[in-house]
Amino acid sequence: MTLLWDADPSATDRYDFAVGQVTRVDTQAAMVRALEDAPQEQLVLIGPEVDMESACQFTEFARVERPEVGVLLLRRRLDVNVLGQALRSGVREVVTADDLTGLADAARRSRELTSRVSGHTVDSSAGTRSARVVTVFSAKGGVGKTTFATNLSTYLASTGSKVLLIDLDLAFGDVGISLQMLPQNSIIDLVSMAGHIDEQAIKSVVTRHESGLDTVSAPSEPSDADRIPGSIVAELIRVAKRHYDYVLLDTPPAFTSHVLAAFDDSDVLVLIATLDIPAVKNLRLTLDTLDLLGNDKDTRLIVLNRSDAKVGLRAEDVVAALKQDIAVMVPNSAAVPASVNRGVPIILDEPKHPVSVALRDLAERFLRAPEPASSTDASGKSTDGQGGRSGRWSFSRGGK
Repeated sequence: MTLLWDADPSATDRYDFAVGQVTRVDTQAAMVRALEDAPQEQLVLIGPEVDMESACQFTEFARVERPEVGVLLLRRRLDVNVLGQALRSGVREVVTADDLTGLADAARRSRELTSRVSGHTVDSSAGTRSARVVTVFSAKGGVGKTTFATNLSTYLASTGSKVLLIDLDLAFGDVGISLQMLPQNSIIDLVSMAGHIDEQAIKSVVTRHESGLDTVSAPSEPSDADRIPGSIVAELIRVAKRHYDYVLLDTPPAFTSHVLAAFDDSDVLVLIATLDIPAVKNLRLTLDTLDLLGNDKDTRLIVLNRSDAKVGLRAEDVVAALKQDIAVMVPNSAAVPASVNRGVPIILDEPKHPVSVALRDLAERFLRAPEPASSTDASGKSTDGQGGRSGRWSFSRGGK
């Protein structure tokens, strides 16, 4: 079978002759879903009416997720610019739409190439690692997003999991300074690798924390934030999911393209509020915005930070305003800013502190990847499988 992206219903019969049985879809999102549902598929055709930007964007995506799949691009006419743009994105061959013989030859060559490299690629149906992606977000600054992100990620790393923390507050990120690290590289260094990000590329920009946590820092210059497209974040997350157990994302207090890319690929959204009217109002607007974006409500966790602060607002008032239960309440403590100033996560420095207990409860109950159910072998002994990984495969729309 061959997957065809083309809005023309008659295209199926036209290209069947050249490449065999064709399954047609008419949108980019539908093509992504079709490719996900066909783990053995080797060939994708992109029709002549699909615009070049969308065609190249999908091809770059497929090259990361399914490098064994060959993409052939059909055009009404060929020119040097089209060929260069297509080949840079990873298209194997460009063929004129009316050259069915040329298309048949290109399909044969692509399948031969796939068969030669298949021994060096990973079968996507073979249970490969897919990290649990967690985004920490609030539309209001100063509620503790970076404190949550650094503590949760260092805790998970200290338990032996392979964890990556990405600082998406690209203009004013504080992950590095909060962990007393001096990053030599940052996410800005991935811009030149767009469409080619792999494990080695990620390693080249990672800074390792003493807990075992890997971090990708925000740029040192705020002006560099505008140079980082949302597609870079989406590609970074997709590749990181293959090599880590958990990917955590610290965010700015805004719905930027980078944050939307994070939302698209997140298994859990940790949404933080504090006991003040602006924070609760902004969280209510955040929930409404997520509804408009079609976000799955089951991925959302409401966390109330500084929950015992005596400021005239109660947790019950927050629940009434949000119309959603609070998953975890984290108490107020002067020990938290003190730990930030020392650059040592409180969850590691004072594990019995009430704040640490609450954060650990959050990590263990809601962030841990679910374990598969125990089974019983022939001798009656219980046997547990390895920890399962949850994750969705989505195409991105594409802050503490």
